[in-house]
Amino acid sequence: MPAAQKPEDLDRLFGEALNRGDLDAIVALYEPGAAMPEMSGSVAVGTDALRQSINGFVTMKPRIKLEVEKVVQAGDIALVYSKWSMTAGDQEMTGKGREVARRQADGTWKFVIDDPFGGGS
Repeated sequence: MPAAQKPEDLDRLFGEALNRGDLDAIVALYEPGAAMPEMSGSVAVGTDALRQSINGFVTMKPRIKLEVEKVVQAGDIALVYSKWSMTAGDQEMTGKGREVARRQADGTWKFVIDDPFGGGS
């Protein structure tokens, strides 16, 4: 599986994996203790919870388009501003995400916090 070489690669890799329905590749983009707010208002924390939460989207067989708007980096931490649009069947969704990423010991990047609606819709 490809790894993110810079913070903005995470969104591209996420989109590619979601579009092909590859849940394992998506979950591999997150640190083991990463967190993501869910539409229900709860927060998925950790690999198992993220896998379950993200699988809900994967089973919809969506097409997503992600665009990084800006990256603010301080050493090994980065804040990624993104916008996205997704279609699944006759449903369309759009949003602006905010993701916190961290450089790993091997130099690659992973999500620590992924808030797909962190910037509003």
